[in-house]
Amino acid sequence: MRNLKLTLAYDGTDFAGWQTQLDKRTVQETLEQAIAKLTGEVRVRANASGRTDAGVHAVGQVVNFYSNTQLTCDVLVRAINAHLPHDVSVFAAEDMPQVFDANHDAVRKLYRYVIHDGAVPSPFLRRYCCQSRHPLDASLMARAAESLKGRHDFHSFETDWPNRMSSVRTVTHLAVNRFGDYIWIDVEADGFLYNMVRAIAGTLINVGRGFWPLEKVQEILSAEDRTQAGPTASAQGLFLMRVTY
Repeated sequence: MRNLKLTLAYDGTDFAGWQTQLDKRTVQETLEQAIAKLTGEVRVRANASGRTDAGVHAVGQVVNFYSNTQLTCDVLVRAINAHLPHDVSVFAAEDMPQVFDANHDAVRKLYRYVIHDGAVPSPFLRRYCCQSRHPLDASLMARAAESLKGRHDFHSFETDWPNRMSSVRTVTHLAVNRFGDYIWIDVEADGFLYNMVRAIAGTLINVGRGFWPLEKVQEILSAEDRTQAGPTASAQGLFLMRVTY
């Protein structure tokens, strides 16, 4: 039996997240059904690098699954895509050792949060960015984000469900950049807590709007108290960009 690794992208708008849920459309169930139709195998389980929430998108989600299919990887990509809806695409397949696990073997993930703060909201991009009705100071946000780099307890940026054994994570890269009317917040870490990136984004937006001084972010981090941080920013601005193994 082969252990196959897939890299896929999806528009999370019309999904109730990654994980299969009763009577809800999810990315996991959609992908597993497509693979089952292709291979004729009844029990297919797509194991993802991590679960994305409802409305969250992916550019480089990674999954693995076991199958007896004899199709080459190139053919497999085309054949699975033929069974997928327009909002999910597989763009790479690879044979992996039997022990490879897309979730447990991931060493880093990169998420990008996209904000639009132009004078006029875009009706075309409302599904793919957070639209701020106030102009943001991206340079101030970038300076404030410096205190979040490195290994810290990120409990202040964690929604209390699901609880984890530890809230300590290592952020290896965090950058805030402006591109015209858009601001990108890139966060790469060895792991993420529930709503961690969206809580970071909501906090930095408060700094960018001038609600808080940049020193406030360090105070929030040290407090280890979610009520001290900014709001959880909207799901549609979040993209899983890359998983590193």
